[in-house]
Amino acid sequence: MSELKNFSGSIIIISFLVYISVFFLNYQEIIKYLSFNNYQFRGGYLYFDTFNKTFIEKSELWRLVTPAFIHFSFMHIAFNCLWVYVLGKTIEKIHGAIIYLGLFLFTSILSNLAEFFFTGPSLFGGLSGFIYGMIGFVMVNELQLNKEVYGLPPAFYFFAIIWLILGFLGILELFGFGSIANFAHLGGLIGGIIYATIINIVNLKT
Repeated sequence: MSELKNFSGSIIIISFLVYISVFFLNYQEIIKYLSFNNYQFRGGYLYFDTFNKTFIEKSELWRLVTPAFIHFSFMHIAFNCLWVYVLGKTIEKIHGAIIYLGLFLFTSILSNLAEFFFTGPSLFGGLSGFIYGMIGFVMVNELQLNKEVYGLPPAFYFFAIIWLILGFLGILELFGFGSIANFAHLGGLIGGIIYATIINIVNLKT
């Protein structure tokens, strides 16, 4: 249990609390507070607030991050939280809580922005963007050091990129994986690469 007393554990706990609130306690309103845009349900359709209304007029800046805590099935949350527990805990242990928290915030924001601007207003969520952010982060670091640091086999990076490509091709949906936030995955991956690059440049100067 002590292994959950860190940011990785907090991310997992918050995600499960949101999931339980929605699917077991039927508190659907929480999704409206955590989604990228607030929305109204009228006549069988969702009507979303605009980007300007959400972030400029109302200053609801938490929405840049909080879609990461929304999950739409048990498999969705279980798979994502497993990677946060395994890979996230390792990153946090090696680099420290502050860098890890920065990685979570930076990649979550970038992945959510990417999904919104490339697909338009919709109800999306999950930690997958952050997962890909972690993948980009560790990939850059291992390439720079030219050695295995995080306990991931080299084939894992190949698999992650192929999975991303299959998502964009629509093949994952054909095999029953549901609607995939592909641009969130891509945005997270790019965010992780950028974040690792920034951290490494800062470390070189200090």
